[in-house]
Amino acid sequence: MISIQTFTFNAFQENMFILFDETKEAVIIDPGCFERFEKEELAQFIEKEKLKVVKLLNTHLHLDHIFGNQFVANTYNVKLESHKEGQLVWEMAGTTAKLYGFTGFEPSPKIEVFLEEGDTLSFGNTQLEVLYVPGHCPGHLAFVSHAHKFVIGGDVLFEGSIGRTDLPGGDYHLLEQSIRNKMYALPDDYTVYCGHGNPTTIGREKRSNAFVRG
Repeated sequence: MISIQTFTFNAFQENMFILFDETKEAVIIDPGCFERFEKEELAQFIEKEKLKVVKLLNTHLHLDHIFGNQFVANTYNVKLESHKEGQLVWEMAGTTAKLYGFTGFEPSPKIEVFLEEGDTLSFGNTQLEVLYVPGHCPGHLAFVSHAHKFVIGGDVLFEGSIGRTDLPGGDYHLLEQSIRNKMYALPDDYTVYCGHGNPTTIGREKRSNAFVRG
């Protein structure tokens, strides 16, 4: 059985996730821990649960989703895995951090393992399917567990909303296509764990999302 632990970190209130199963192998997705106490909270949870971190994944490489990448990569000796187009966003991270006044920003490592649509990620007894869902930014991915009926969706689809497209590389029409053709193609009872805010379901958003109806 899989467990999903959510932490909400940094000034952007970004949701990061730890997924682990009965084997205690774990993946960390979008570590937004910026402050020292946030990194300590993450490390204490991993130690308490006796987890073995085997993967570091990014849905995308916007600043608020990568604050803790270096900490996780160095602490648990894992390589960053994401889409190759995410490097375009990665290159702007330092400049963006300065614009927002984040002194002490630790640059994320580069992507070392490139993920593509249809890839299967395995840890313990668990598998995740990779979806390519651009539009919010270049190289955006989502990670789906069909066995447990959920998707880690990053900033594509929110409860009653969608990801913003006014940042560099954003494209509303591309995002709409990603939602309609990829996210809404999932069964209605799949839970969507969003990059910000509360979880929702595919069915709920198809029925009531004011931006993209199913």
